[in-house]
Order: sequence, then C-alpha cells, then structure tokens
Amino acid sequence: MSAGGDPGSAMLWRNARIATCDARARVFERGAVLSEGGRIAWVGDERNLPAAAARAEIVDLDGRWLTPGLVDCHTHLVFAGQRAAEFARRTAGESYAGIATEGGGILATVRATRAAAESELYEASRARLESLLAEGVTTVEIKSGYGLALEHEARMLRVARRLGANYPVRVVTSLLAAHALPPEYAGRADDYVNAIADEWLPALHAEGLVDAVDAYCEGIAFDVAQCERLFAAATARGLPLRLHTEQLSNIGGSQLAARHRAASVDHLEYTTAQDAAALAAAATVAVLLPVAYYVLAQQQPPPVAALRDAGVPLAVASDCNPGTAPGASLLLALHMARRQFGLGSQEVLLGATRHAARALGLGAVCGALEAGLAADFAIWSIETLDELGYWAGFNPCHAVVVGGELVRERIN
Repeated sequence: MSAGGDPGSAMLWRNARIATCDARARVFERGAVLSEGGRIAWVGDERNLPAAAARAEIVDLDGRWLTPGLVDCHTHLVFAGQRAAEFARRTAGESYAGIATEGGGILATVRATRAAAESELYEASRARLESLLAEGVTTVEIKSGYGLALEHEARMLRVARRLGANYPVRVVTSLLAAHALPPEYAGRADDYVNAIADEWLPALHAEGLVDAVDAYCEGIAFDVAQCERLFAAATARGLPLRLHTEQLSNIGGSQLAARHRAASVDHLEYTTAQDAAALAAAATVAVLLPVAYYVLAQQQPPPVAALRDAGVPLAVASDCNPGTAPGASLLLALHMARRQFGLGSQEVLLGATRHAARALGLGAVCGALEAGLAADFAIWSIETLDELGYWAGFNPCHAVVVGGELVRERIN
C-alpha cells in the first residue's frame, strides 16, 4: 500500500476488514473509509460508497484489518533512569511498599528525573513514544509526577508538549504532582497538597501545560481529604479529574472519584461492588493496568465482573513507567488483560479505543470510526480481531494513519 497527495486531501482507504468500535460496534468484511481534511467523511461497506469517493485518492489495504488508532490513556512516559535493581529486589521477595518507604520507588525516579536536563528527558522519552506509535497508538496520555517540585513538574510537562508537537500523536497531559511526598515536605503532606493546589496548578495551567489533574490516593501516598482538596482546585479551573487508587488497599478512592465525577479511576484491584456501582452512576471509566499487576506479582485482580455488571466502561492502558510497568507496549497490556483479568477480544479492543478515548474526554474526537471523528487508524496484518490481545512480544501493526495521513508503514 502507499498513500500520497496533499495533507487533508480526500483519501479512500478500501479493501479492508473494518471494526468501527463505535456504539453500534459495526464490522465490515469488505469495507472502506473516506477521509478528508483530517477527519472521517464516511465509513461503511464498499458496495455503498458515497459519490464523493469518486474524486478521492485510493489506498488499497489488501484485505487487512483496519481499526481506530489505539489510545493509551495512562502512561508515565516522561522520566529519566531505570529501577532494575528494585525489580531484582522485588523478585527476591521484597514488597513495593517496603522499598518505597526506604526512599526507593517513585522517589528514586524523582531523583533521576530532577537530575536530567530537559533535552535528556526528551531523548529518553521519545524512544518510548516511538514504540507506542509503532503499535498503532495515535493518542497517548502523559503524566507528570516524577518532578515533585514546580520547576521539575513544569519540565516534564514541557517535554510532553514537545513530544506532541514533534510526533504524529495526540498527547494529553495530566498533572500528577500528588504522586508521592517529596523529601522537602517530609511530614507535611497537607502543606504539599496546598502548594500544588494554590501555587503550582494555577501557574502550570496558565502556561498551557495541564489538560487534567491526577492524584495517587493510597496508604503510601495521599488520603481522601488531601485528594479532595486537589480535586476542588482542579474543578475550579474546569479541568478533568483522574485518580490512581485501590491498587494496594481501599481507603475510599473510588467513592471520592465518583463524588467528583472523575473521568477515570485507574488500577482498582481493591475496588468493591459498591464502588463499581458508584463509578457507573458517575459515568467514570475504569482503567485497568495489567502490566503493573503482573510486575508487582499482585494476587487480587480488579473486580472485572462487578465492574461489568454495573456497566462501568473498561479501558486498558500500558502504564508505561520505570517502576511497576517497565515497558512501552499497549499490545502487551491487552494480552495481559485477557490472560490475567479475563477480558474478551471485543473488550480489549474497545478498552484501547472507544473507552480509552472516553477516559481522556476525547470520545467526540477519536477512538471510533465514525463520520466527523479524527481519521486516525491502525492497519493490522492479522486474520481475526482475536489476535489483538493474543500476540505477546510481536507487533502485527502494518501501518498507522493520523489525520488521514500515512505516518508509519512496515515494509514486508
């Protein structure tokens, strides 16, 4: 296949098997997508092509599968250093919480990230972004949270913005300054949260660096009252809310998120059926992070059945980070979500497209193949959709289209 023409020109992507991932979950065995001006103009069966298709440049997909571009809705992609020694300690039997209380864990990455120049952070991070893009990811959320000081959080967010400007990927940023308590604020967690809410958030938002606010509500991080304080400050600025919670225990994070109608709640291993009902009522997306579950050798999986029964949308994300998810593969996360959490083929596909876009507040922008949405596609050399979430360590993505333009193609 090949695609040329001017950016934004009409393109007909034909001879494809198409999974739309829209609300009707339509599948076309011999389908086509017409794109123009960076958006989808039409999608459907080739036998029903609109008249506008006659003037479009044609790209023959040779019967390959076409899905929406994947959405990785939870990453910590910008960081410096690695924590391989900690991984060795954990595989020898030490706990994540124990290492963290000694000054390891998140704080170890904070030290490395603070010491790195902005150019070093960018170079390290772009390799991880390129890995995701090669897997068909066209939208990625990137969190701060390894700076834990205003200048360093700003540096991380600037790198995220630069990645979005330089790569054909839509980048959404989240301020996660409430990730861990920095040493400068030892014993003063309330003061730290107040500094984020009263000083850092206004400054970073005014600079255009923050699209959403996140926090880590956990026994080793911040309590409900502290996260509530931060949520109030974010809501006052009209910013969406996210929450890491119930990964290691349940201190009321899901209920907090539901009260504030958070866009997403992530991890959720210790979430209850009552929590699931509250999340459903709040229209909050549950983001499952199976790579972290695997790396930490956790024994209690998220209550997927309860979340399903309550009608909570399920998203799946890579959680790319140096401590608990040391990798940059959304496809591996889909594989693990099927094997560890029992998600089906359709669930993982929707979890990395429509539901993941909704978790980022982008349901009207991307995540499905519908007229008016972004012409972001992943093209797959697979026989069935069951292969998405089947392969581990192999990437069947043949090509990536962003805004109607071919941005990656594997030659084979």
